Amino acid sequence: MKVVVDMNKCQDHGQCVFAAPDVFHLDESGRLAYLSDPDDALRDEVEEAADVCPLQAIRIEA
Repeated sequence: MKVVVDMNKCQDHGQCVFAAPDVFHLDESGRLAYLSDPDDALRDEVEEAADVCPLQAIRIEA
């Protein structure tokens, strides 16, 4: 699984952080950081994060 976040859309609301804290986090500057290739066991969390993103900036590929 590959996670792609459109950083031009992302406004660092952090909803993904609550949905999938093992994949997404806010860095010391408050900007979103994430694992681009998390373990497939985290797919449900990542799908939830993509669903709750207010700007639909998160995409899951293969």
